[in-house]
Amino acid sequence: MTQQMWVPIPIPAQAPVTEGYVDVRGTRLWYWDSGGPGHPVILLHAGTQSGAGWVYQQPALAAAGYRAIGYSRRGYSRSDSTTDDGWTVAGDLHCLVEHLGLATVDLVGAAQGGFVVLDYVFAQPDRVRSIAIVASYMGIQEPDYAAVNARLRPPFFAALPHDFQELSPSYRAGNPKGVADWHVEEQRAVTGKRIAPVLRTTPTWALLEGIRHPVLLATGDSDLYVPPSLLRMQASHMPGAEVHVVPEAGHSPYWERPDLFNDILLGFLGRL
Repeated sequence: MTQQMWVPIPIPAQAPVTEGYVDVRGTRLWYWDSGGPGHPVILLHAGTQSGAGWVYQQPALAAAGYRAIGYSRRGYSRSDSTTDDGWTVAGDLHCLVEHLGLATVDLVGAAQGGFVVLDYVFAQPDRVRSIAIVASYMGIQEPDYAAVNARLRPPFFAALPHDFQELSPSYRAGNPKGVADWHVEEQRAVTGKRIAPVLRTTPTWALLEGIRHPVLLATGDSDLYVPPSLLRMQASHMPGAEVHVVPEAGHSPYWERPDLFNDILLGFLGRL
């Protein structure tokens, strides 16, 4: 079987954006916004990245006519690290949505960003048009799901280097410049204490089964966090979800295979 040749892709020129800060309960979060009349797509970053890490998606979305928006969560690059009683990632995102005057949004979340997607769609379903969750184990609290995740990642896994955890062997072997660029974004992402997402709502199978928005689920075929079998388990509880496995990619398919990932994302958005 003939396969498409894998070729490393350099980071493209970025589209012009406006940068700013939004106040969330006395804390400031940094955001960027490509502006324009297109439907807003908010990009929600992974735990090893920040709002600045969507360098392959920002120009692609803007070129396709969407209003691309990204921001850094509390404790991440250029955002404050202050926390307070009662804060949640859904509440912070809603402050941004209100600040920008957005009626409805498409949400794209990678890894921990997928936690934010779910927390917001549970809290503000009428403000969401669609959700795309990429390589995220979503924080689902169910016994069968916890058992699978325990089998996937033994206790020593957390001590492994982040690039080994998140980038596929194919990418690490074939794109040393891309790995170096990924490390630059990782090192910029968290300058102090890493703040874990605080959720308003704990995800369960029942809650996932109640989502009626268009859903895209994607992962890399070499993802050590969310392998294809775990993605299928998630999809079995999300009726009608569009499911994709990106070849030669790990936990960061949007970075490792932006050619394929952007086609998948833009195709999904274009069918809404």
